[in-house]
Amino acid sequence: MCLAIPMRVTSVQGDPDDFTTHQIATVDADGISKEVRLEIVDHWPSVGDYVIIHAGFAIHSLVEEEALKNIALLRELAENMPEELLCR
Repeated sequence: MCLAIPMRVTSVQGDPDDFTTHQIATVDADGISKEVRLEIVDHWPSVGDYVIIHAGFAIHSLVEEEALKNIALLRELAENMPEELLCR
């Protein structure tokens, strides 16, 4: 099973109206940074926005309150997961 993870946008490259450019954002969560594609995101993000990431793509923009709530729920889930079910 794959989870879609909310991450904060730290940089954006490309033009939302020009698919011939590289449409990439750098995102961060808990000190982990990665580049993701923006071609299918529902709303073009700005630096500081939150997006849901799945399979290397930003797929959905979130308001900060919603993103922080999702992050807290994922942390709670991980903290209460039986050890044998955790992938480490």
